[in-house]
Amino acid sequence: MMSDEYLVECKIDDDDDDDDSDEDVKKIQPSLAPPPQFSSSSQASLTHVETRDPYGVNNHLKVEFSDVLAEPPSTRSYDRVWVYSDIGFESARIWSYRCLTAVCAVPVSCLSGCLFALLACFHIWCVMPCIQVCHTCLPCVRSLWMSVVNIFIAPFCTSAARCCSGVYVLVSKD
Repeated sequence: MMSDEYLVECKIDDDDDDDDSDEDVKKIQPSLAPPPQFSSSSQASLTHVETRDPYGVNNHLKVEFSDVLAEPPSTRSYDRVWVYSDIGFESARIWSYRCLTAVCAVPVSCLSGCLFALLACFHIWCVMPCIQVCHTCLPCVRSLWMSVVNIFIAPFCTSAARCCSGVYVLVSKD
């Protein structure tokens, strides 16, 4: 739990915005030293949220309290109820995510790694050799296909074109 030395009392009312006296503004100097920073590179990389999603894959998952719950100006609950609801929502969201990731993250990441390894192996050892075989055999297949087209299909299309060349269609507007 957070010690009282780090807590600040602030006025929430916006009625007295004009008078900013020094007695209203309190600067708190913590007596305790800040927590030690670990020098491990893995810990340093995990403390920055931006490095966990550098390509913005999960930008659509940035959900806040105001995205889910909102009150119109005509119907308002007590301010304390609203604040405690916000705190409850954020706490439940954060701790539920932490608990679920503690249970599911390692098995799902292992399964994902195995799946991508399987796909990479299949692509490297099965798909690419088949594609290379097709590229190697394609000139032979192409010459065979051109012979079939020239022997069977081209004469039929030429005959059909000569038969239909004498047909004229006149379109008139009546």
